[in-house]
Amino acid sequence: MGIKLILTAICICNWMISVLTTSCDGLARISLKKQSLDLKRIYVARVELQSNVTNVVYLKNYLDTQYYGEIGIGSPSQTFSLVFDTATSNLWVPSSKCLFSIACHLHSKFRARLSTTYSKIGVPCKIHYVSGSISGFFSLDHVKVGDITVKDQEFIEITKEGFLPFLVAEYDGILGLGFPEISLEYATPLWLNMLQQGYVSQKFFSLWLNQDLTSELGGEVIFGGLDWRHFKGDHTYVPVTKTGYWQIEIEDILVENNSTGLCKNGCGAILDSGTSFNAGPTEIVAQINRAIGAEGILSMECKKVVYKYGYSLWDSLISGIQPEIVCVDIGLCTYNGSHHKTRQEYSPMGETGLCTFCEMIVFWIEVQLKEQKTKDKVFKHVTQLCEKIPNPIGKYFVNCEDLETLPDITFTIGNKPFPLTPQQYIIRVAESCSTVCISSFIAFDVPPPRGPLWILGTTFLRAYHTVFDLGSLRVGFAKAATGIFKADIINKVSQRKTIVYDEGIVSKAEDWDIK
Repeated sequence: MGIKLILTAICICNWMISVLTTSCDGLARISLKKQSLDLKRIYVARVELQSNVTNVVYLKNYLDTQYYGEIGIGSPSQTFSLVFDTATSNLWVPSSKCLFSIACHLHSKFRARLSTTYSKIGVPCKIHYVSGSISGFFSLDHVKVGDITVKDQEFIEITKEGFLPFLVAEYDGILGLGFPEISLEYATPLWLNMLQQGYVSQKFFSLWLNQDLTSELGGEVIFGGLDWRHFKGDHTYVPVTKTGYWQIEIEDILVENNSTGLCKNGCGAILDSGTSFNAGPTEIVAQINRAIGAEGILSMECKKVVYKYGYSLWDSLISGIQPEIVCVDIGLCTYNGSHHKTRQEYSPMGETGLCTFCEMIVFWIEVQLKEQKTKDKVFKHVTQLCEKIPNPIGKYFVNCEDLETLPDITFTIGNKPFPLTPQQYIIRVAESCSTVCISSFIAFDVPPPRGPLWILGTTFLRAYHTVFDLGSLRVGFAKAATGIFKADIINKVSQRKTIVYDEGIVSKAEDWDIK
């Protein structure tokens, strides 16, 4: 889960609601909803769904980057919001014994003394993430998911949390959906205990994440089953190549229709519902980001100043204006005695960003003028210097206005193409009064024999309904359907079946491959 919290400190907005259900056919459903909690709407939804679905519990979804739902621990049940994470295996929540971490005080904490079914284990543990580590100890209690109550489930009570990103996270902890091999102390994952205790009969679970990010419902996890309404066509199944994680093989990666040629001998890929990013080898990620015009934030801001103000800076220097006041003259900096300050113009780099870049570019132009370079050569050189600025935060940005012109990125899995459109692989984040568009492709190098390795996050999983099949040790992908049903209304008059969505859209059943 090392990279899965990288956006948390940037994204703090938009509460969401979701639905956790357990049906009478032995399937444990987790549906995710967004927008503010509306008790009237919830009551109406309960009435409308009552004929088809029982045991509804409403959950939350965090910023379209983390999908989480509510579970209960203890007797009586204490409620927590947890990320359902396919790349980890342990279940952890903050403990009432977490006294000296600010993050713990901002989230729900488990109080063992209030539970009549609690048993102490006490084995200490520590979980390491890129952004820091958390530590705690193991405990045992009943865990409730919908109307399923898993008895004697091992979980971790966290007593120390890092300052960020958990400080700003809306969720309380993590519910791991990986294999026991990567579980600390080999604790049995919750979903496996569901199987062993007979609550679900089929050895798989499925994940659907709604591509319509404006929709109320964000997605659904079903333990022991799948919902045909959430995908189109058949699933393509590929074997799990290494257990522990849900790891599969990628055969190729294409930019538009052109192979990158860097996975011709195969690349492993871990499916990770706990991150928005698609992380892979630096060489491939750099090639993809170049193709989609993604740049580091410093390079992007530097080039913006060049494109918008470069010729004005050139003209000012040629006319004899002193370099020290050129940026003041064009209005990017204000002169306050002996200090320069930027004017109030939006920049992701903060208030001093534009002024700083302006003064840096003036210096570069001045050096080139002394060497008597032509205007074209000067600006070619300056642009190249902008491109060489380091990217310390590791994220790459694109112009939001260019999304329609960007190429598809396609993963070849099981000899079939699985393309991602720009709208699917670009993450849009509200920033101040503007929107920032971030490439979901980030560098992550894993050396052989484990690597080269990819991590495919929710930007991939939103595009494809996914079945995690323990019984056959395989993973299946099918094109995800957009839209949620308000009720299972199927009209078979004259063999013309229709489906009514929550948004009021009506679609022919043929579009959904109804058999």
